[in-house]
Amino acid sequence: MALVEINFDGIVGPSHNYAGLSLGNLASTRNAGEVSQPRAAALQGIDKMRANLKLGLSQGIFLPHPRPDRAWLSDLGTRIEDADPVIAANAMSASAMWAANAATVSPAPDTADGKCHLTVANLRTMPHRSHEWPATIAQLRLAFAGESFAVHDPVPTGFGDEGAANHMRLAPAHGKPAVEVFVYGVSGGAFPARQHLEASKAIARLHRLDPGRLIFAEQSEAAIAAGAFHNDVVAVANERVLFAHEQAFADKWGLLSKLETKVPGFEYVEVAAAEVPLADAIRSYLFNAQLVTPPDGQPTLILPAEARETVSVWSWIERHLAGNGPIRRVEIVDVRQSMANGGGPACLRLRVVADPTAVDPRFMVNDAKLEMIADVIRREWPEQIHRDDLQQPQLIADIERARIALLEALGLGELA
Repeated sequence: MALVEINFDGIVGPSHNYAGLSLGNLASTRNAGEVSQPRAAALQGIDKMRANLKLGLSQGIFLPHPRPDRAWLSDLGTRIEDADPVIAANAMSASAMWAANAATVSPAPDTADGKCHLTVANLRTMPHRSHEWPATIAQLRLAFAGESFAVHDPVPTGFGDEGAANHMRLAPAHGKPAVEVFVYGVSGGAFPARQHLEASKAIARLHRLDPGRLIFAEQSEAAIAAGAFHNDVVAVANERVLFAHEQAFADKWGLLSKLETKVPGFEYVEVAAAEVPLADAIRSYLFNAQLVTPPDGQPTLILPAEARETVSVWSWIERHLAGNGPIRRVEIVDVRQSMANGGGPACLRLRVVADPTAVDPRFMVNDAKLEMIADVIRREWPEQIHRDDLQQPQLIADIERARIALLEALGLGELA
């Protein structure tokens, strides 16, 4: 079985809008009420996936969820046509596009039973995300139906779990046994800590991980208070490399000491606060990047265009590349529509180390399939949405029709 890292990107849904629903997500709050461009947003995501394929990476997809979520509205005793506007906005959110919050993944080399385990995130902290998991797990159970996978229900909602955005895996290579790092929050001042320690511990037990290759690390209060609502806004790991802001962790030295002991060849790349303040790192999503190893072996950082436009961030990148550091190449992608709602390149993907042939092929893509998806998006996705229009009957009909058209094109009608 050839194990490789597959990036599963969420396709931006046709209801993509800026309703400002995410407390602690500064970009989401800053752009609340702006006019969104669902078609452009989805096509930007397709272009990002094309760039990944060009690098030689394996690429998969997750599909938009049913929007409006009529089942959730029914549980609240209402319909999209009658709901309070705030409830309607929560029912129309396209936030499932941020696949880093879909699940936590422990690949086969790390687990006692030799299976790749996935636990769907409950996302219980925010109402607009708390109803995502049923549609997410339906896709996970299709995509990873084979005997080499185990898909778990969410952790009970008493404990908040926001998926892979708060989970890192470090190993000499993707297919080797790894140290898994679960990052949790305790306090963020005015903002909630979304990943609970008990949820992380439960996932580690469900995934049958070796306690000797397991670390629980607290995210710093300063990072959460500055708007780092998930760990992947201030840190990203890939194989032997941890790339992080100086203020990412509550006990940085304790974490580094453990990783140096447990991960052969471990390398730490730190961005000092004196060089890149937390505010700049979060605004540019320097760390919410995809740190990947293409087949040519050159560790590559896939950054949003905003990183190049932030002086302190781009200066740091240039110094690192010139200094022959662990990150050898930078690729820039335009995901401005996602960035404006608080999600960079890393938010849009879930990393799964697995044999691609073991995955349902309907969820794997090549250039031809991406072009077919783009055709559907160009034809069906709304061009613009304002949050005040979310209950307009014609827009609702257009959004529902667009999603069905994509499912039919991909042969995934069972998700309708």
